[in-house]
Amino acid sequence: PGIKGLSENIQVTSIIDRFLEHARIYCFRQGGRKLLFISSADMMNRNLSKRVELLVPVEDGRARKRLLQILETSFADNARARLLQADGAYIPAPAAGKRQRSQEIFAKEAAKRQRALNQAPDVLIPHRPSAS
Repeated sequence: PGIKGLSENIQVTSIIDRFLEHARIYCFRQGGRKLLFISSADMMNRNLSKRVELLVPVEDGRARKRLLQILETSFADNARARLLQADGAYIPAPAAGKRQRSQEIFAKEAAKRQRALNQAPDVLIPHRPSAS
């Protein structure tokens, strides 16, 4: 990323945190239109030239919205994120503004969704007879 005339509009963000994640979400713009893909491969040479990998477009509206939220949260990480420079070195993401740790945000969102599911009326709650 950052090589003039080749990749100046590409950003590579690495987030190394508590959980080992392998999200492969790619978002490209073509004529102003966002093209969103999920993949089994990262952009490593071994994956692109020596393996069979999948890259599929995401067309479902809800899935696209969620994947874009994941990308936005990840790019806003200023606690654990590192940015790849043109020379191959990684530098910490700028720590401007409120501290945001993406994995912490994702964990809180998952816990909130789980609590909501457990309170849903269609959740089976076992009957326990009263002790009388």
